[in-house]
Amino acid sequence: MKKLQIRNYGSWALITGAAGGMGRHYGMKLAGLGYNVILVDRNGEGLEKLAAEIGQNHPSAAVLVLDMDLARCEAAKELAQRVAEFKVEVLVNNAGILLSQYISEASDESLSNIVLLHCHTPLLLCHYLVGPMLERGCGYILNVSSFSSWAEWPMIGIYGGSKRFIKAFSRQLRIECRGTGVSVTNAYYGAVDTPMIPLPDNLKRLAYRLGIMISADKATDISLKALFKRRRGTVPGLLYKIALPFCIIMPERLLSRIFRKVKKIATLPAK
Repeated sequence: MKKLQIRNYGSWALITGAAGGMGRHYGMKLAGLGYNVILVDRNGEGLEKLAAEIGQNHPSAAVLVLDMDLARCEAAKELAQRVAEFKVEVLVNNAGILLSQYISEASDESLSNIVLLHCHTPLLLCHYLVGPMLERGCGYILNVSSFSSWAEWPMIGIYGGSKRFIKAFSRQLRIECRGTGVSVTNAYYGAVDTPMIPLPDNLKRLAYRLGIMISADKATDISLKALFKRRRGTVPGLLYKIALPFCIIMPERLLSRIFRKVKKIATLPAK
């Protein structure tokens, strides 16, 4: 991507879940575009490594590292207070966890954590940070949703449901901000090659060949391009764009059959 030509010096980009996966790419690329960056994650060691890498490759970018667990009720308010003195022009709500369990079988803690991290914290961060953006008349918000937000997939129903909430509140915020200079973009990723999807190498190679999986580098390039063009959203990957209409109209009866089939396979004894 080309370095931004017209922007206010001293502007900051805040990235949650920045210590690894796509968050690491967002941090590096936004620093390369001329932004100072605020890196937020509960993995302090990963944040320090990324900060050192940014300092080496983009020495003109200031870096603020915040080691925080965002799956807490008070996390968004604490974070907003920590960055209140900075001119946050870009907000990337990227932090996420993959819960691959049935709702009836998941623990109380895991269900609470995914709702706090995917729904509560991103909503409140938008609430706290969009006001100053509106006052300045410039801001970019990227909310990372998921392709799974369009249908209830076996084993990741609560994950998809939480990502659907991101999609819904982003649309309302986009309507509220229309014509103000502040834009809200959603990224609806399918399978992205990050540690959150620990596939063995042979299945990973197959997923790439079939177009099911894309690299984190490519995924973040696509979403940042959509962000700075102020698009409503982007669905990285041709296969997912083709499949999207079918996911939306998929009947519950068919989904229920898929659920039962997947559960039966999952409970078969290992040979």
